[in-house]
Amino acid sequence: MTEDFIKGLVTRIESKDYYVSDSAEKEFRCNLPGRYKKEFALKKDKLYIVDVVAVGDFVDFEINEDGTGTIQTIHERRNHLSRKAPKIKGASFRGERLEQIIASNVDNLVIVSSAENPRFNSRVIDRLIVIAESSHVVPIILINKIDLEKNHKLEEWHNLYADLGYKIFLISAKENIGLEGIPDILDGKISLFWGQSGVGKSTVLNVIYPHLNLRVGEISESTSKGTHTTVTVLMQKIGGSTYIIDTPGIREIDPYGIKKEDLGHYFPDISSIQNNCRFNTCTHLHEPGCAVIDAVETGEIDPRRYQSYLNILETIEDDMRF
Repeated sequence: MTEDFIKGLVTRIESKDYYVSDSAEKEFRCNLPGRYKKEFALKKDKLYIVDVVAVGDFVDFEINEDGTGTIQTIHERRNHLSRKAPKIKGASFRGERLEQIIASNVDNLVIVSSAENPRFNSRVIDRLIVIAESSHVVPIILINKIDLEKNHKLEEWHNLYADLGYKIFLISAKENIGLEGIPDILDGKISLFWGQSGVGKSTVLNVIYPHLNLRVGEISESTSKGTHTTVTVLMQKIGGSTYIIDTPGIREIDPYGIKKEDLGHYFPDISSIQNNCRFNTCTHLHEPGCAVIDAVETGEIDPRRYQSYLNILETIEDDMRF
């Protein structure tokens, strides 16, 4: 790093403005030089767009005469969380996919779901777990609004995910139930909170960290879906080396950059069995001698988890190459 440059942490991005905090937590509005602008890279028959800077990136920047900053160096990421973005309209490349990077250098992915309003959706949880596992990030599951749950099925889901080795909490942010111990798990870590719109993510954060005072949205009575109250990815320091990253609610989510033959690695219930398959490239869909299909039929693998696996498998393009 040049003497005149300052090392900082990107905490939010708004349009062409990059907000960077220095070691004294002073925030600078920075710009990105032309050489770093959205880079297009052509790989074989696919078109990728690379997000040059993401929330969570460490950068070196210099201060301009007007008090703003200019980013000069972007440090290498140790990981990043992303999802599939829509295809480019009008693009002629076969099977092109875009990667939307949410944040970088993350320790925990806190998956926030809800018992009701919106209704509990294990498929979304499984997709987010795959994103975390494939990015070497620890998934933590929070099922909120247990005060609204009437069918008493959440304990079953709790046990399923706990048996797979995941930390899972049944909570009610509204009633302040079940939140004990969560701050300790997040202490000293960078934790990204992600979930569907309306699950109460901002309410959960407000209860755990009252000083954040995040805006809370309403649930539509006609659609039972939430409104977006967080409009951009925002990193905030809690204290010491503890950070949280708040994200906008999602409507849909597809993991990015996973091959069909690798998907099973991110399902621990499948990965523990798949070595017994006849073929080492088995996708556990229709191949003969598939130990995973046999395990589903005998009840060793929960069929709901297997269906989640199949649903994700369908979203992976046959011609994806990495």
